[in-house]
Amino acid sequence: MTNYTFAPVTKLFCSGMKKLLFFVLLFSYGNILFAQKLKRADRLIIDNLKKDIGYLSSDKQEGRQTGTEEEQKAASYIAASFKSIGLLPKGENGAYLQEFEIQDGKKVNKKTMFIVNDREMALGKDYFPFAFSANASVPLTTVATSLAEKGVPWFIDIDPALEAHKGDADFNVYALVKSEAKKAYEKGATALVIYNTGDIKDNITFSKEDNSATVALPVFYLTKAGRQEYFKDASAIYDVKLTADLGVAARRGHNVIGFIDNKAPLTIIIGAHYDHIGQGEDSNPSEPGSKQIYNSANDNASGTAAVIELARMLKKSKAKKNNYLFIAFSGAVSGWQGSTYFTHNPTVDLSTVNYMVNMDMIGRLDDNTPTVNITGLSSSPVWSDIISDQKNISFSVKPDSIGASPGDHISFYRNKIPVLYFSTGHHGDSKMPGDDAAKINYTGELYIIKYIGNIIESHNKKGKLSFTPVNEGTMGTK
Repeated sequence: MTNYTFAPVTKLFCSGMKKLLFFVLLFSYGNILFAQKLKRADRLIIDNLKKDIGYLSSDKQEGRQTGTEEEQKAASYIAASFKSIGLLPKGENGAYLQEFEIQDGKKVNKKTMFIVNDREMALGKDYFPFAFSANASVPLTTVATSLAEKGVPWFIDIDPALEAHKGDADFNVYALVKSEAKKAYEKGATALVIYNTGDIKDNITFSKEDNSATVALPVFYLTKAGRQEYFKDASAIYDVKLTADLGVAARRGHNVIGFIDNKAPLTIIIGAHYDHIGQGEDSNPSEPGSKQIYNSANDNASGTAAVIELARMLKKSKAKKNNYLFIAFSGAVSGWQGSTYFTHNPTVDLSTVNYMVNMDMIGRLDDNTPTVNITGLSSSPVWSDIISDQKNISFSVKPDSIGASPGDHISFYRNKIPVLYFSTGHHGDSKMPGDDAAKINYTGELYIIKYIGNIIESHNKKGKLSFTPVNEGTMGTK
């Protein structure tokens, strides 16, 4: 890999600061920048990016939610790319994959049941337990639903409460149910069954994200269909038998790890997450309840494609003073769980890691005001000099604090490893269905990849970077 010539830029340096913080100021040449004629090698890189980003962000991948079949297909694609480049597998058991488990909230286990007069009701259609229900069983019991007696399940219609609180924005139906559960338990009920005979919608659902305290007895919701089919006569007596059995849902995520072994004492880690929010199931604040496909071309097929491309470049590079570990992380959307798992279960000795480079959302470089955000300059005193040594770059460089830009790099920073995190920032399609491959600035991403490659090569002979701890600030989500 060699240095590449781009349009000139002006750099501003803040004098008197021990650690260099700078902002590269561009004036008006953004459009001229991307009008430069590309070399054949550059066009090949762009073709690779289009192929990789196009595959990963296609509708067939359905947003690459961690633990899904589509995530596994994406992992297989990345692993095949690593293999074709000649990377050594560095996952588990001689493979490219490293599997890990992530918790996915609560789930209803198979033992859950509700039997009425020897007929078993359909879970979901006729009834479901509340997420805060106790795990317990009620043996076969004869009950009159209109009576609240000790030693039997109670049945409570919440329609009167809904009518009483109609239009009350502060009314919380779940708080009402918990209150009724407490009263029922204190008066000797063995379970509580909630139903609604009115026309006011209660919007009660089973919420897997509910982390509230468990109540003291099983609590079920009886749907209108279930009541009509099994409890139509309110004056009748019924034989009921029920069990509430809730557990923790889990998914299996997969990091994809490839290695260039230069027989060097130090290793540089280059990573990006490849998972996203699927069809809106994971961490989607923009359109709650949406079931559209979130193709996430920029977030983060762009970073994943860059990992693959840097692997191609560094495999051919003469910079052999470091080994290179390439990681495509899953579980990032759920709190960077893939990178956290890797640092707890590393496949290389973390004490030999020189530094970590993270790329997340690098595909939307603005042609008019091209700016790349770099986080982590303060994680090593060497970074400022290395970054400032890069000449003739094609965009402005904006430093950011560790706390302001969380991501997979944080897992390494917390292990006292210097980091650099590159991003072109958020845009109007961030975490939206419109984040598609057609909107990627492929030429801009080409220049960012080359820039990162030059940084890596320029440090090739400089040994291990020292680590500087900084105040992380508040760790939010990206």
